[in-house]
Amino acid sequence: MQRRNFIKAGSLAGISLGTLINSSCSHAPEKTSADGALDNSADDFELNEATIDDLQHKMQSKQHTSRSITELYLKRVEAIDKNGPQLNSVIEINKDALTMADVADKERANGKVRGPLHGIPVLIKDNIDTGDNMHTTAGSLALADNFAKQDAFIIHQLRSAGAVILGKTNLSEWANFRSTHSTSAWSSRGGQTKMPYILDRNPSGSSAGSGAAVAANLCAVAIGTETDGSVVSPSSVNGLVGIKPTVGLLSRSGIIPISKTQDTAGPMARTVKDAAILLSALTGVDSKDSYTLASKGKLEKDYTRFLDKNGLKGKRLGIEKSALTGNVAMVTLLKTAMDILRKQGATIIEIELYKQLKEIGNAEFTVLLYEFKDGLNQYLKQANSQVKTLADVIAFNKNNESKAMPFFKQETLELAQQKGDLTSKEYLDALQKSNGISCKAINTILKINQLDAIIGPTNGFAVCIDLINGDYDNGFSFSSPAAMAGYPHITVPMGNWHDLPMGLSFFSTAYTEPELIRLAYAYEQASKKRIAPKFKTNLLA
Repeated sequence: MQRRNFIKAGSLAGISLGTLINSSCSHAPEKTSADGALDNSADDFELNEATIDDLQHKMQSKQHTSRSITELYLKRVEAIDKNGPQLNSVIEINKDALTMADVADKERANGKVRGPLHGIPVLIKDNIDTGDNMHTTAGSLALADNFAKQDAFIIHQLRSAGAVILGKTNLSEWANFRSTHSTSAWSSRGGQTKMPYILDRNPSGSSAGSGAAVAANLCAVAIGTETDGSVVSPSSVNGLVGIKPTVGLLSRSGIIPISKTQDTAGPMARTVKDAAILLSALTGVDSKDSYTLASKGKLEKDYTRFLDKNGLKGKRLGIEKSALTGNVAMVTLLKTAMDILRKQGATIIEIELYKQLKEIGNAEFTVLLYEFKDGLNQYLKQANSQVKTLADVIAFNKNNESKAMPFFKQETLELAQQKGDLTSKEYLDALQKSNGISCKAINTILKINQLDAIIGPTNGFAVCIDLINGDYDNGFSFSSPAAMAGYPHITVPMGNWHDLPMGLSFFSTAYTEPELIRLAYAYEQASKKRIAPKFKTNLLA
């Protein structure tokens, strides 16, 4: 999640072009490596920008096998993530990846192809259980001994689809729910992940590694998780498509939790189609997650059937009015996007959603503190780790402060530890305010204006990595309304400014993924704003 993005007065204040230019993290000219590192101007990786369809065609035509594709991605991780630009997006490689690829190849040779993900390498965020040789740590040294006993439900679904689990990605530690002064994309176990477009910029979080890895072509697709912004924000700043589904569409069992009312996993990809393919594979009703029971009869087996180039014709979209002022570059990209939407047949109406919600950010934070303590204690009780409670985590960090907390501390963990159980009046009141008001506000605006979806910039441009001062406000965030309501949210590349990507958001009410995918795909096909990264050293390089 994005800890700094709780709705609050002034959260939508714009930043000037001059401010953004002056915030360039490093002014040193980009240097050419003499040790064989990647030449940023000539990235000739064979699988650059390859889609799932492209990879399937290569396997069907016997140009490649799943094993050879997996080997190419593993070499790419070594060249880009560990050497060269040193993105540091992959926290652990799956030792079984090539074995999984071999099994997929053998099945294909025997005439068994499980579906579009068969033999496709996928990276997953390191807060999702895998019952194998890989750790599940949420980036925390406190859980460095945690090997999950079994797969999370969505990982079971992924294996059933025939995918190859390439490895796990770094994240903002505890999904950015550790400190009020944290730096996104940093964890005590994994270190700092960089943004592949401009390396001294932050790839956002908490699904930082998944976002950076997909953007840099270290895999075809990846899985992230979101409580508030953690899929859509890193997707936006890394030039990706990200889908934050309705809470309950994907099971959360086997995922290290923050919030039972807001948590969800979600696909991160370079195209809407690839994101829809991955989403289709992960859905399912899970007896261990009661929230999935509500999705019965509402989930789709194949979300790609909603891909429609003409999906914007006759649609009514509500644009968040406050996004039309402030950062000049953001507004310019947004107005260009609005022109494209109109040309594709959409009608756009100005709305003021944030004006109705700006007072409830504190309620959301209160809800998350209570639910984090409750959910984490339940997870740790069953975990294969010596750490069994939130109190144990706090104690571990204090006893290992130089390694676990070298830059920022754990105020958020300590605040959560002070809370009571989920029968507390403070919790129930905050939940009614956070979830209840956000649902009502979105539903009312959609109904009164007869809207198919609400749109706006997903967030501001990527900020500089600053481990000393922590994250700073990037001028805009549009994740919280859908996050608090538990509603679906899709971001699609909207354009770049000085090589800094920004996404366009589409969200609506519960289980409207088919309609949102239709809208997002139509916009994507008309705009084509995805640009591969150049791994620039800094903004002025």
